[in-house]
Amino acid sequence: MLAPTRLPNEDPAGNEDASMTVMSSLENLPLPAGIRSRFVPDINGLRMHVLEAGFEEEGRPCILLLHGFPELAYSWRKQMVPLAAAGFHVVAPDQRGYGRTTGWDADYDGDLAPFRFLNLARDALGLVSALGHRAVAAVVGHDFGAPVAAWCALVRPDVFRSVALMSAPFPGPPALPFGTAKEAPPSGAAAASSGSIHDALAKLERPRKHYQWYYSTRQANADMRDCPQGVHAFLRAYFHMKSADWRNKPFRLSSWTADELAKLPTYYIMDLDKDMAATVAPEMPSAEAVAACRWLPERELSVYSAEYSRTGFQGGLNWYRCRTTGAYDAELQLFSGRTIDVPAMFIAGKSDWGIFQVPGSIERMQHSACTRMLGCHLIEGAGHWVQQEQPERVSELLLQFLTRQDRQAASERKR
Repeated sequence: MLAPTRLPNEDPAGNEDASMTVMSSLENLPLPAGIRSRFVPDINGLRMHVLEAGFEEEGRPCILLLHGFPELAYSWRKQMVPLAAAGFHVVAPDQRGYGRTTGWDADYDGDLAPFRFLNLARDALGLVSALGHRAVAAVVGHDFGAPVAAWCALVRPDVFRSVALMSAPFPGPPALPFGTAKEAPPSGAAAASSGSIHDALAKLERPRKHYQWYYSTRQANADMRDCPQGVHAFLRAYFHMKSADWRNKPFRLSSWTADELAKLPTYYIMDLDKDMAATVAPEMPSAEAVAACRWLPERELSVYSAEYSRTGFQGGLNWYRCRTTGAYDAELQLFSGRTIDVPAMFIAGKSDWGIFQVPGSIERMQHSACTRMLGCHLIEGAGHWVQQEQPERVSELLLQFLTRQDRQAASERKR
């Protein structure tokens, strides 16, 4: 078990009383009736903040909802009550590095290992067990929560009996190099000409950089936390620019090359000389547009801005660093060739570029990574924040997915 580490809002000496004082002073979340907020201690070194619905009755099947970046458990507020009404115990945690969950290290120079995928899956497994469930009916992940959900289903299919992925296709575990002992390594001009995608992006006529590698830099957290427009305005512009309210018209890219990647919006392939706050600032919606935004009104956005103003962004950014450094690819390659064999579903907004940001990923997910893919749904009127932009349709699809599994299980029992 990992030793608990410290958040910026905790006592430097590690005294729990200071942390409890901070937590007790936090404003109550504006939650729909039927959802409660509480803390679950000793989850793989974390004191995990969770939202729950359908908790009144023992024995209900569990659904675990995993958020992405820059989000919170609160992102699932519109799904939790409908799922609970259908008979489920619905659980949404603030994941490691986010929100009111504590026990993680916000230091850029701290240990990255706790933020790697297999440990995030261990967090999920520990929470499910602490809540008294031997298995969950479905693990559902959005954005960066999607690969965590996918790894949960791949590594422990006995616990995570089905998986729904949103906005981020899962192409499968990284491949092991194969047959390389027969090949001579590149040398000289051949090796020099290979270069990196980052060099190629920087050399474009309009120099660019990839957002995930920007998010991995030391300055990214301060760029957003201390941006000139303030955290609230930054998040408003960021959520707006990646939604169906902005001019997102996604299409497939042909290859992982600089010229193709440069077709992505600047929130994915950024201008080389801009940070993320400066990237989204020109797209800040008008006061009239903000007032008209029904899927994320100011009161709800204030939940995000208050939490990120308090914690900063480094916890979530550490997830990107684990990916971009490649430091933990070797342990993931242990599962090379393994597939997700539980029932699976994919949901995304039709206006979400995230579907296509890694060329070929959605095709690999559909045709090889998931052997029981029951449907891929692109929802009209939604961008990247699909479960918030079109909550009723997302809830409907999740319930159809779960009902279909129940029918199949009943049919198999009759055979």
